[in-house]
Amino acid sequence: MVGHAKRPLSCFVMTLSHSRGIYARFFLDQRMESFLEGHVRAFEAFGGAPRKILYDNLKSVVLERVGDHVRFHPRLLELAGHYHTEPRPCAPYRGNEKGKVERTIRYLRDSFFAARPHRNLDDLNAQLESWIERVADARKVPGDPTGTLVRDAREAERERLLRLPAHPFPTDAVMALASGKTSYLRFDRNDYSIPHALVQKPLTLVASATLVRVLDGAAEVARHARSFDAGKCVEDPEHLRVLATAKRAAHELRGRDRLRGACPTAETFFETLASRGQALARPAVRLGQLLDHHGAASLDRALAEVMARGSVSVESVEHVLAQRARETDAVPRAVIPLPDRPGVRGLSVTPHALAPYDQLAHRGEARRDDKEPGDE
Repeated sequence: MVGHAKRPLSCFVMTLSHSRGIYARFFLDQRMESFLEGHVRAFEAFGGAPRKILYDNLKSVVLERVGDHVRFHPRLLELAGHYHTEPRPCAPYRGNEKGKVERTIRYLRDSFFAARPHRNLDDLNAQLESWIERVADARKVPGDPTGTLVRDAREAERERLLRLPAHPFPTDAVMALASGKTSYLRFDRNDYSIPHALVQKPLTLVASATLVRVLDGAAEVARHARSFDAGKCVEDPEHLRVLATAKRAAHELRGRDRLRGACPTAETFFETLASRGQALARPAVRLGQLLDHHGAASLDRALAEVMARGSVSVESVEHVLAQRARETDAVPRAVIPLPDRPGVRGLSVTPHALAPYDQLAHRGEARRDDKEPGDE
């Protein structure tokens, strides 16, 4: 289990035919990228690449086979060309041709994995690496009458391996993706945030076992630690900050447009505030609340009066509206500021009938009337 996800635990195993040296590593999937990464790590651990590699007819190697005619997976051929190795598939239904690696897998299962506790994948792989060095390399080479240790035979075999190139073969998964209506890309059962300006645009996702990167052309626009959980939302705080700023700006712009449509004087009011270098966000919110409480006609008259006096501020508008309410003996309506959250602003309170409370009061009075003098 990784968080809420149940992932298959698979082991990549490569065995050197002469020394029986082992490379093994656990992965949380059997994707082509993990298969190729196992090769790259094995070559680095061996100190070179073997000239020939014998494979079973798995789909990561053989896509199609008719007799001796084999169509190899193109990604495997790229790796083989990078390291100058020759891939060779076993004959179909010939398990004896891959007996060395089959016995190695049984050896790993019985000697290392059985009943072994581990905290996570990294801990398991660290234990496996230590076990290979302390146990597997310290055993005698199977079938060797001289009693040579695997460690020594492996060191002698290193000279016959092909020298590694300057750069390892790239094994990252590369795919073209586009987000939906939200600023996230879905990959391997999880969502990764992207800049909101790139929503619904074609992007390139590059994923390794530890990292997920998003490219817009050649430019990297997002970078996240990869999660093997399921249903997790992996976010960059900077993406959220920019998105929140853009949403606030759009909300404020819609509020000012609404005021301009309802109150013609609002345009001049905002232009005056802007010319004085004052912020427009808070006045737009407060005037929108006053518009809801007092109506467009009253607010527009108050704005015109404030502009005529030259005291251009939201406080002056509120003062004019309150003064007019007193002159008409109307109760001034209080404007209650609410947090700008949909969960708060969208609350709806259902009024309940008060008649049941009156009935309770009448029952109490009737019980008191039924009591005799002196009763308690």
